[in-house]
Amino acid sequence: MRIFTLPFICLVQTVFSAPFGEQISDVGIRHSFLITGTKTAIIDEKCEISWEVKAKSRDGEVLPNGNVLVTFANEVKEFTRDYKVVFHYKLAAGNKEISTAKRLGNGNTMIAEMGDKPRILEITPEGKMVVEVPVKPETSNTHMQIRMARKLANGNYLVPHLLAFAIKEYSPNGKIVRTIKTDLPELGGRPKKNWPFTAILLEDGRIMANLTNGNKTVIFDEDGGVDWVFTSSQCADPCGGQFLENGNIVACQYGSRGDAMPDAIEINPKKEVVWQFKAANFRGVHEIHVLTTNGKAAGQERKVLHDACLET
Repeated sequence: MRIFTLPFICLVQTVFSAPFGEQISDVGIRHSFLITGTKTAIIDEKCEISWEVKAKSRDGEVLPNGNVLVTFANEVKEFTRDYKVVFHYKLAAGNKEISTAKRLGNGNTMIAEMGDKPRILEITPEGKMVVEVPVKPETSNTHMQIRMARKLANGNYLVPHLLAFAIKEYSPNGKIVRTIKTDLPELGGRPKKNWPFTAILLEDGRIMANLTNGNKTVIFDEDGGVDWVFTSSQCADPCGGQFLENGNIVACQYGSRGDAMPDAIEINPKKEVVWQFKAANFRGVHEIHVLTTNGKAAGQERKVLHDACLET
């Protein structure tokens, strides 16, 4: 692993001035946001691209200093807005993919690796590995082992395992201390393929999850019971997501097909879609980070507690 401070050139794409897609809201919501997936870009409230890296990606966030942390399939990079790379982690030999990365409050970066040794790592800004937590995805299918893992305020890690149909909470020594099952009968069981992708611990102890192939966004109670479910014809492989301060949920729709389907939606607690983003001839929003709403900074950044339609 090396730290770079040189300009990053080969993946940089010229920034657009023309709008990319459209935002639709009957209540006047306009967001600026980072998307990762088939496109890695910051889109402003006018739907103009203000920053872009020309590469497919898996996870990303805009940091408090304005830099952008991006997870690619085999590396993690922190970019300045002028495309200098100031942090760079490369996938360890012997593993196959990286699923996610998250900057922690102490400056370290949490990274999830998949492969023969599926694990959660914490890497210092200087590139030293200071934490290694083995995880149990219950499959040797590398690509399906881990999705958007996050560190919690209690020091544990919340890890979605797709083919285990489970969100597992791990202690720092790798012990499983809680399991939230996503193949519950009330969600349709395993035939519905409710693979957990995003798992966000809310302030009240509940867990919000996007269940990707099951086309659902769900809130589980602390004991793993189903508290709230959203699904509709607008749901198409919901992957990444964000729980906003107003209680709304933004969910990526990675599998949107056709220009009529949204690439991301915002849902309120009444299960009403209050905002959509859609772009013609485009699909594949893997993760999203809302930055501003109607000119004001978003109150919560993917509401994980670290310093990180079906009616029920």
